Amino acid sequence: MFSEILSFGEPMYEFSQIKQSKAMEPDFLSGFGGDVSNFAIAAARQGANVGMITHLGDDEFGEQFRALWKRESVASDLVVSNASAHTGVYFITHNEEGHHFSFLRKGSAASLISKQQLPVEAIANAKLLHTTAITQAISDTSCDAVFAAIELARKTDTLVSYDTNLRLKLWSLNRAKAIINETISQVDICFPSIDEAQLLTGLTHADEIIDHYLQLGAKIVVLKQGSEGATVANQHERFSIKPHKVSAVDATAAGDSFAGSFCTHYVRGAELQECLKYANATASITITGYGAVAPLPTLAQVEQRIGLS
Repeated sequence: MFSEILSFGEPMYEFSQIKQSKAMEPDFLSGFGGDVSNFAIAAARQGANVGMITHLGDDEFGEQFRALWKRESVASDLVVSNASAHTGVYFITHNEEGHHFSFLRKGSAASLISKQQLPVEAIANAKLLHTTAITQAISDTSCDAVFAAIELARKTDTLVSYDTNLRLKLWSLNRAKAIINETISQVDICFPSIDEAQLLTGLTHADEIIDHYLQLGAKIVVLKQGSEGATVANQHERFSIKPHKVSAVDATAAGDSFAGSFCTHYVRGAELQECLKYANATASITITGYGAVAPLPTLAQVEQRIGLS
């Protein structure tokens, strides 16, 4: 059976520093990360039939991701193990200047995926393919695979959603601009966040940014605006929503959960304004807990937040 939503990119195993011992040797809490994995789990908890497209190392971290996705009802039948490469890993450390990320992803299994290794039939039979700018930034090979996957999706009327997640440690701003703009010209739904979009476009105001991406060719633009809420627009209508008032503790995976929720309800036939309402509520719950996976809400929790239960 084919998944209705496919998420393509790199999952990453996380080690987050939790305390500093007297010997100055940090202790780390392990967990799961990666924007596309967060998206997939968020969508599954909203009731989507969702699967991953990725490669993992033939290692303990890869096995733990497979076990995670099984628990979360995310299909992993398209996930390939590469005995010659490793699963991506990152570390979060803390000092007086804040938190810092260190990545061990060069040469990772996911970064080596080629366009010849894409699951053509699965993409053709999906309702929606999701990917991100991070997936393009991790290697030239992966970038080519993203464009090939989008081309396959467009040929078979599979919707494409795209998060512009900008990581300037992975590529230059000029390269990011060129590739992200070209990608947005080919997708159905794009999810920029306003701070990143301001860097990428040189524009300041939300409506200008939305108009810019619509003019590039995106069918639907969903602009995440942080404390200002979010706006969704196509060529014919535009809706904004204010954020829920919550005690935020950790913004990890907020944007991924937002996109996962929006896409789940969109492929089920919900109107844009309704999709935005669900996505906004989903993200508002996600930021009240720690980590990428644990606080991702279920559909019942989201419906309670928006007053439908």
